[in-house]
Amino acid sequence: MSYAELATTSNFTFLRGASHPEELVTRAAELGLQAIAITDHNSLAGVVRAYAALKELKRAREDTIRIRSETQLDHSSRQEVGDQQHIPRPQTVHLPKLIVGARLMLRDSHIDWIALPKDRAAYSRLSRLLTLGKRRAEKGQCHLDLPDLLEGCSGMILIALPRGPLRKTTHDITQMQRRYPSHVFLGAAPRYNGSDQAYLADCAHLALKTSAPMVAVGDPLMHHGKRRQLADVLTCMREHITIDQIGTRALPNAERRLKGHADMSRVFRDHPAALQRSVEIAARCSFCLSELSYEYPDEISEGEPPQERLTRLAYEGMMRRYPNGATEKAKAQIKKELKLVKALDFPAYFLTVHDIVQFARSQGILCQGRGSAANSILCYLLGITEVSPEVITMVVERFVSEARAEPPDIDVDFEHERREEVIQHIYAKYGRHRAGLCATVTHFRTRGAIREVGKVMGLSEDVTAGLSSQIWGQSDKGADPERVRE
Repeated sequence: MSYAELATTSNFTFLRGASHPEELVTRAAELGLQAIAITDHNSLAGVVRAYAALKELKRAREDTIRIRSETQLDHSSRQEVGDQQHIPRPQTVHLPKLIVGARLMLRDSHIDWIALPKDRAAYSRLSRLLTLGKRRAEKGQCHLDLPDLLEGCSGMILIALPRGPLRKTTHDITQMQRRYPSHVFLGAAPRYNGSDQAYLADCAHLALKTSAPMVAVGDPLMHHGKRRQLADVLTCMREHITIDQIGTRALPNAERRLKGHADMSRVFRDHPAALQRSVEIAARCSFCLSELSYEYPDEISEGEPPQERLTRLAYEGMMRRYPNGATEKAKAQIKKELKLVKALDFPAYFLTVHDIVQFARSQGILCQGRGSAANSILCYLLGITEVSPEVITMVVERFVSEARAEPPDIDVDFEHERREEVIQHIYAKYGRHRAGLCATVTHFRTRGAIREVGKVMGLSEDVTAGLSSQIWGQSDKGADPERVRE
C-alpha cells in the first residue's frame, strides 16, 4: 500500500507555496510516501534544496535537518552565521524517492502540465523549455504555449491538471496524447469542497475519452495543515489585499497539505488504480540531480588542447611574475597544481576565467580575483589574482583537490560601473543561449516579515514600525511576546 505525490508546490513558487522543500521531503518520509516530486511553477529551483535535504536524511548520525535559508553567509570569512533552525528527523527508515519536475503554466490553455523528466536527456529538454519561456517574458515571468510543449517534451511524463471546466480540456489532452503516446496522464486533484466523488468520476470519464489514464495527485501547497494561515497571508501579499478582503481566495480548509496513502485512499476509494498509477509513474522517472555536472566550454584555441594551452600560459606567467627566476617552492607548486587540474579535467575552467579577465584588462576595466583562489599559484600566474600564494599560509587543497572532486571557486570582482561590458562580452563569445546570470534569492528576516504581515493584517504603519523596532540585528527568533503586548 503506497502512494507517490507527483505535484508539490514549495515556497520557491513565490507567494504560493507555504513550506520549504526540506520540510516537504521530511514530511514525505514521515508519511511513508514512495516518492515526492517537487514541481514549482515554471521553475526547477526548489528541487535543489529538496535533494540536499534527502542527502541529509541519509546521514544516520544527524538528528535534525537544517533549513539553509535560516542562515547567512559572511562573505569575508565564507562562514555561515546567524541562528539556525532545524527540522526534527522523522522516525522512519524508509526515505522517499525524489523526482525532479516543474509545473508548466501555459498562456493558451486551461491546463497546467506537470512535466517529469525520465532521464538526463529529458531534463535537458525541460531546462531548454523553461529557458525559452523565460527569455520571451519580463523578469519573473515565463511565457509558454501548447505548441512549445508539443515540440519539446520528448522523454517526459506529462500530467494534465485542468484549471477550468473539464469539457474545455479534451482537445489539448488529446493532442498531447497523440504526440506523446503512453506518456500523458490526467491528474485528478481533489477539490475538498464536498463534490470530490462526482468530480473524480468526471475525471475518470475524461480519461477514457482522451486515452490519458487518470492518476491521483494531492497538489499540496504545504507540508502540514498548520501552515494554512501562512498560505492565506501569502495569498494576500500576492494579491496586494488585506486579510479582510481575501474572500473566496482564502483556502477553504487545510486539505491542501501533503498526504499519505491512508488519506488519499479514502478520497480515491472508487479509483484505486489512480493511486497505484502514481507509484508506477514514479518508477519510470529515473533521473537524479547527481547526474549533473558543469560542462565547460572546450576553450580550444588554434588547435591547442586546453591542458597544453594552460601549461604554456602558466609558464609565460611565471617569467612575467618572477623576472629574476622563480623559487623552488613556486616551481614545485605550479607542477603540483597543473597535475591536479589535469587529473580533475578542469583546464577549460581556468582558461575561461583567464580569458574573461584578459578581456577586462584589455579594456581598462578594473578587476581582481579573491577568495580561496588566492591560494593558487596558477591563478597568480594567469593574472587572475595579484598576491603570490607564497606569502599566504593557506594550502591549495582549500581551493582545488582530488578529495573534494568538485570545481574550484574563482571569484572575480569587476568595477560595477563597467561590469555590463564584461557581461556583454560573455554573451557575444558564448551566445546568450549558453550564458546565464545567477540570481540571489532573498528572504524575509523578522523585521521585514513583521512589516509585510502587518500590512496584510491591516495594521497601521506606526504599529508595525513599533513591532519591528523590537528586533535587534538580523535575529530570526521573533519579537518578545511581552514587548508585543506593550
